[in-house]
Amino acid sequence: MTQKDEFDLQNFLPYLLNQAAEESSYAFQRVYKDRYGMLRNEWRVLFHLGRYGQMTAKEIGERAKLHKTKISRAVGKLEQRRYLLRTRDEADRRSEILSLTPAGQTVYKDLRETAQGYDAKLSAMFPTGEAALLRGMLRRLSGID
Repeated sequence: MTQKDEFDLQNFLPYLLNQAAEESSYAFQRVYKDRYGMLRNEWRVLFHLGRYGQMTAKEIGERAKLHKTKISRAVGKLEQRRYLLRTRDEADRRSEILSLTPAGQTVYKDLRETAQGYDAKLSAMFPTGEAALLRGMLRRLSGID
């Protein structure tokens, strides 16, 4: 006789968060992939540089919670597309300062505008106040606040 498992995966919060993240990001992912041939980590690096300006790979990793090897690959791809420029950090010769080129800025602005529209579309799925409540809860869970 088998014992029934009472654990409900469909209500397990980490599982639900993962499913929601995948589902909600899929349409936007198609935009940056189809338009610019980028993968998720590449657009994340691009967005951090677009939003915060010059940064080191280490700073991006800390903000984006990305492993350094993923950042390194993304930086290489963005540099190949001429969206990103590397400059040796004179204060720490082991490090490089990363910045967007004019082409990278153009891509960032295009994708930022698309992201804002997509965010508004997702937010419209919720009654007034619920989207802000959800954002607050997700920031708390992610340690952003």
